[in-house]
Amino acid sequence: MRILHGAAELRAALAGASRTAFVPTMGNLHAGHVSLIELAKRHRGPVVASVFVNPLQFGVGEDFERYPRTLAADCEKLAAAGCDLVFAPDVAEMYPVPQTFAVQVPDSVANDLCGAFRPGHFSGVATVVLKLFNLVQPRVAVFGSKDFQQLMLIRDMVRQFNLPIEILAGATLREADGLALSSRNGYLSAAERLQAPQLHHELAAIVAAIRTGERGFEALAASARRRLNMAGWRVDYVAVRDAGTLAAPAPDSTSLVVLGAAWLGKTRLIDNVETPLGKLP
Repeated sequence: MRILHGAAELRAALAGASRTAFVPTMGNLHAGHVSLIELAKRHRGPVVASVFVNPLQFGVGEDFERYPRTLAADCEKLAAAGCDLVFAPDVAEMYPVPQTFAVQVPDSVANDLCGAFRPGHFSGVATVVLKLFNLVQPRVAVFGSKDFQQLMLIRDMVRQFNLPIEILAGATLREADGLALSSRNGYLSAAERLQAPQLHHELAAIVAAIRTGERGFEALAASARRRLNMAGWRVDYVAVRDAGTLAAPAPDSTSLVVLGAAWLGKTRLIDNVETPLGKLP
């Protein structure tokens, strides 16, 4: 496995490559990231992973400075998973001049769900991903489903910019108690770690109610928010949406996703659970 830090050497290394598969990450990797590499490997071309903590997607007071940088350990995991090339630039390499051009995401993304609580976040995500796509020129790119709104954003960006890239979604991996794997789980104290699966359990309970025929989606979400707040969480949102559009469920919706984001102490956790659905009455 090769580890490269410069854009020019990355392009040189990939010259003539076909069917390149790409997995962008911010590092501090866990088994969920490894599963994305394994999914990328099915496409019989070189597998490239990036490790870059992107300052554009962090807001004021967020954890950019303390986000774990664990490149050596990350490279060991990537090599063991069969990754062919790691691109690990520094900020100056990714942004050699001030980034005055940026991807403007629609208000429906910028002001909804995570976008409503993290101003500028999704513009920063879209901008760095577009830059990475330009550098790697992949035919396939793999993203985790845990960041469901981000996954939808990248799919829409690829369609609207006519990029010849197939976006694949990797399933969310979980601990035995239901907690979704996340690089930020390491921030949790021992007591918080015991409580952390509650977010997933609340979302799963909404899905279970929907599958029995319950259609009071906002009432279900409000009850979950109330239980989380009473247990000491600080809830950003719990919402039921159409899984194909992230809009409110409509009579012709055939699949729903229940999404949540909430703070447990100083750690913000996100999660989602999807469920198929017959036509609503």
